[in-house]
Amino acid sequence: MLSVQDLSLSFGGIKALQGVSFTATPGEITAIIGPNGAGKTSLFNAISGFYRPDRGKVIFDGQDITSLRPDKRAALGIARTFQNIALFRGMSVLDNIKLGAHTRLNTGVFGALRYFGAAQSEELALRADLEARVIEFLEIDHIRKAPITALPYGLQKRVELGRALAMQPRLLMLDEPVAGMNREETEDMARFILDVQEEFGTTILLVEHDMHLVMDICAHVVVLNFGEQIASGPPEEVRRNDAVIEAYLGAAA
Repeated sequence: MLSVQDLSLSFGGIKALQGVSFTATPGEITAIIGPNGAGKTSLFNAISGFYRPDRGKVIFDGQDITSLRPDKRAALGIARTFQNIALFRGMSVLDNIKLGAHTRLNTGVFGALRYFGAAQSEELALRADLEARVIEFLEIDHIRKAPITALPYGLQKRVELGRALAMQPRLLMLDEPVAGMNREETEDMARFILDVQEEFGTTILLVEHDMHLVMDICAHVVVLNFGEQIASGPPEEVRRNDAVIEAYLGAAA
């Protein structure tokens, strides 16, 4: 589904990524892990199109998307969430989730401004679909009309996941989906991520610091350290890798 080939990215003299290569198998969960500053979010930004790499390619479902704009990648079925919540705080839960489905709408600008006929019918159909497929799935029907600012942190992260799911993504990129959550909220989010994989067959790329979560739900793990890829493989293999242990814990004296 996704192939990253020899990806390198720098900011002036800082090398954020150096020759990173890996693949994400369709329908599986692949994790990107590493200490703070390892280049994980930079890698996500290069895959989603926010950054243009200095070298290398991003191949999505056989198509080279390295030069495509972020909106074109979204139209192909790539959705993402963010490390810091990026919801529209003056809008309701439902309106935030509806915005995620903009790539699926056919009404033009003038039709949307008039909000009559086809534009109105299309939005009503979209709302019905999202209420049945996303809001019920994430168990947030009771807050769908609530403003984002009235929600606790854990529910806001769930709404952000809902906005990404509204795109019906083929590749779902989750940037630290359980950061800042307590144990109960983390377990709920892990359950939803697994349900997305199992029920929708979505390929998931995950950046996360919670190693218990990564080892429990991921089929493949890629490890970065200072922009370099130091390991790649199944969780149990990565867990025992000496370079990974050193990167996280430091070398023994």
